[in-house]
Amino acid sequence: MTSSVEHRFVEVNGVTLHIAEQGRGPLVVLLHGFPECWYSWRHQFGPLAAAGYRVVAVDQRGYGRSEQPDDIGAYSVLHLAGDVIALIHALGEESAVVVGHDWGAPVAWTTALLRPDVVRGVAGLSVPPQPHGPAAPLPALRSLLGDGFYQLYFQEPGVADAELARDPATSFRRILFSGSGDSPQTDPPRPWVIPSGSTLLDTMAEPEELPGWFTEEDVDVFVREFSAHGDRAFTGGLNWYRNIDRNWELLAPFHGLRIEVPALYVGGDRDLVRAFPGVDRLLASLEETVPGLRRSVTLPGCGHWTQQERPEEVNAELLEFLSSLNA
Repeated sequence: MTSSVEHRFVEVNGVTLHIAEQGRGPLVVLLHGFPECWYSWRHQFGPLAAAGYRVVAVDQRGYGRSEQPDDIGAYSVLHLAGDVIALIHALGEESAVVVGHDWGAPVAWTTALLRPDVVRGVAGLSVPPQPHGPAAPLPALRSLLGDGFYQLYFQEPGVADAELARDPATSFRRILFSGSGDSPQTDPPRPWVIPSGSTLLDTMAEPEELPGWFTEEDVDVFVREFSAHGDRAFTGGLNWYRNIDRNWELLAPFHGLRIEVPALYVGGDRDLVRAFPGVDRLLASLEETVPGLRRSVTLPGCGHWTQQERPEEVNAELLEFLSSLNA
């Protein structure tokens, strides 16, 4: 499935990033989320490359085979968007379509917001764009969901890091299954909230059997890709969460700016993100937030891992969107 994908390293903004690449043509950059890597896009390489696109999936900073800066502050959304722009140019291109899932979606949306001269189209999976609000996000989430909300649990350096790195195979298995449309925990979807005295993985049952879209072989690949960072395997990704309020501060100068480039949104109706406070309003106002929105798609029965759970539907939407940009 990914046998013709080529791997190499690219230096951007003083950080070495690992990329996986296939095909020739207009550039499409794929941005994964937490806790993932380039392999999350394994089902997209072949179809997009066959349709005439140069497909590049990157291990974003802190993930997989890419470099993991020590400074928590090095994982702000401006660093991440800067990596995308630098990567596009390092690949010898002037522009690209950027596609992001989970945390990769805010990076994609922000890059399109700030650099419409470079991003000629943007697609977000799972996470819709969130306009800059009047208050920092984490205190509001604490008041609504309590200290056990997983994004708050992730704030203390070293805690979730050690928990998830103790047995990476179990971590990947439980996190990916529990957030999927195949899990009882997403019927209906609800945010991950950890009871006092428990851990994130305590709230997720070990699946008796993995669904067809996610096999033990896939688990092995994720474990292998994260192995270079040892007991800090998840620290880079967790550091993204530790910049949530800082991102709000950094994006304050761009309050009121809207995403004008052509855009696509795809999400599942069993995605836990849909149960986050205010997301229903974000989805209802997408056309206002994103004037360039071409299409918003809801996949019935799909959970959080959009392009892995429903590759055929996602590929069809991406190809139609990409084709519309070339018309």
